[in-house]
Amino acid sequence: MKIGELAEQTGLAPSTIRFYEAKGLLGRISRQPNGYREYAPDAPLVLKIISSAQLAGFSLDEVQRVLPTDLTGWRHDELIGALEAKIANIEAAERQLARNKKDLRRLLREIQAKPADIDCAENARRLITKMAKAGRKAR
Repeated sequence: MKIGELAEQTGLAPSTIRFYEAKGLLGRISRQPNGYREYAPDAPLVLKIISSAQLAGFSLDEVQRVLPTDLTGWRHDELIGALEAKIANIEAAERQLARNKKDLRRLLREIQAKPADIDCAENARRLITKMAKAGRKAR
């Protein structure tokens, strides 16, 4: 299958496919006598796996570590480990995002409760000073 056909089947740009190829994610690509790339029949599936993994938050390096060069050669334990590690990373990010959200809501309340006798810039200085003191106490 030529790159144009593969791009049409997958919805990916030919430049993206060539990028994945250069990263070694598509295994060996043969060349026709005229120099055109000839992709394996399983290339659309491999590209779908790569795209799905990226949507799930995997980097291309992470995908490369678990993606077999031949789809019949999945390394079961490595795949399970990679998925469990990604879930743990997502859960840690969720906890951090929840803390960030809580901090932003607190800051929003503080900004909304600006004393009437000060302007916005003075309120910002007041809040920065307050946050700095709170940060020192937390240590």
